[in-house]
Amino acid sequence: MPKKVAPRSYDEILNQFRSSQFDVQPVPGVANQIRVSKYGAAAIIAPGPSGKGAALVARPGLVFNGEIAYVLDRGFQKFFRTSHFEFPATAERLRTEHKFSEEFGEIAGETSLYNESLGSVSDEYMYDRVKGRDLDGPKKAGAPWDSAAH
Repeated sequence: MPKKVAPRSYDEILNQFRSSQFDVQPVPGVANQIRVSKYGAAAIIAPGPSGKGAALVARPGLVFNGEIAYVLDRGFQKFFRTSHFEFPATAERLRTEHKFSEEFGEIAGETSLYNESLGSVSDEYMYDRVKGRDLDGPKKAGAPWDSAAH
């Protein structure tokens, strides 16, 4: 039978990041937020409710020009996007982001999800072929078993 793991405190999590060679720095101008970075990727955390664990403020992503870029899926290709730039996600960049996310999640105590363990998961999906498809389409008839449809 698996043993229950006691939740770690916020300070214990920060110490674990430091001992695993993560760069742990306070976010300038924002109280109680910490930027954790390694491999050119970063995430921002804050103390969890009642001092237990850490709450995720900004999801893990690669750092470009000081900003954390998130993954955007356009159907035919993935991109990284910041507030100012958008650029193609190469295999090497995606591997780096995935490696950071895995290590970060392990230390932060996040739940490991099957689909995320397979590779990078996009934060946003913007397929051109489905954009607005539901707005102008014809109205669908009711289901045959609905009495209101007859």
